[in-house]
Amino acid sequence: MTREYIKADNKWLRDLGLDEKWLKEKINEDPSLFGLGDLSVIERERTQPSGGRIDFLMYDPEDGVRYEIEVMLGRLDETHIIRTIEYWDIERKRFPGLQHRAVIIAEEITNRFFNIVSLLNQAVPIIAIQLNAFEIDSKVVLQFTKVLDLPAPAAEEDVSSAEKVDRSYWEKRSNPLSMAMVDKIISFIPAGVGDVRVTYNKYHIAVGTTGRNFLWLHPRKAASHLLAYVLLEGEERAKIVPKLEAADVLSSQSGRELSLKLKDKELREHKDIVIELFRLSEEYSRS
Repeated sequence: MTREYIKADNKWLRDLGLDEKWLKEKINEDPSLFGLGDLSVIERERTQPSGGRIDFLMYDPEDGVRYEIEVMLGRLDETHIIRTIEYWDIERKRFPGLQHRAVIIAEEITNRFFNIVSLLNQAVPIIAIQLNAFEIDSKVVLQFTKVLDLPAPAAEEDVSSAEKVDRSYWEKRSNPLSMAMVDKIISFIPAGVGDVRVTYNKYHIAVGTTGRNFLWLHPRKAASHLLAYVLLEGEERAKIVPKLEAADVLSSQSGRELSLKLKDKELREHKDIVIELFRLSEEYSRS
């Protein structure tokens, strides 16, 4: 079937007769719009001691991370950046036992302010998202693009510098189903590339062969799923990411890192795609 092509030009929301209030209502209705996961809204327009109000305070029910979110129509400016960081700092001091993320959403993030936010990103966990709006057949389409993510976790940590434990450590703190998936995934490592090297560290289970580690596994205690991280870049990455997204196993991507959230059902149904990913990542680890 031949699909019809329609050219859509990016529009400012105000030029479409829509305002910031309308945008916030859409975000409130569906917090997953901007690609940070299935978040829940704790509060809107939360009053701060400084006198301002944070647009959204959200959290991820699975990992408990809180997101201090500021929304702005038009171009990002310095006051918006300062306000976002200020609200993030207030909330993290209010609840120091939780992880917090500052999030900026704007319709345009110029190179100047992107560079500034990138520098701040080294010290503050700040995420920048650019919103593009399109009008198609009198309907409005919103597209949120994450232009700056958090620095990739220290997945490439040298095994020698990590605190080593043994398998029993993970068996005691992990759901048996989650640990069973660890063994299943390790069995997926392509044969003929050398002995599989499994290192049990305090914060992850690292897997490698003859090159660098390429796979990091995080069994869960209260849930039966498993988190897996691999490193991959270049053309091969571009080819496999759409497959992972179609299989609904790709949790996030940042830098060279791909994060997967795997359950036994997905692992069985999409085994070939997962094995292909591990093969590509293993080859990448030896390049």
